[in-house]
Amino acid sequence: MKFYYVYVLQSEKDGNWYTGYTSDLKKRLQEHNKGYNFSTKNRRPWKLIYYEASLNENDAKARERYLKSGMGKRYLRNRLKLFLDHKSS
Repeated sequence: MKFYYVYVLQSEKDGNWYTGYTSDLKKRLQEHNKGYNFSTKNRRPWKLIYYEASLNENDAKARERYLKSGMGKRYLRNRLKLFLDHKSS
């Protein structure tokens, strides 16, 4: 069974987030941290702070689009509230 992952990374350099999707989460995180992704290479290192798994690639793509939207970002802030509160204290 193949899974597709929607993930959120947090830059340890500036604290900003990056949202993406992949079929190999471990490999993709390594690629981000090695600087293989143009849009994230200058904000390394990255840590994985959230992910969801789907059995369908199109579902994962749609979820990625949602999480990048205003409502999706709000959902993530609420979903990660304890994590974010802990980071600020």
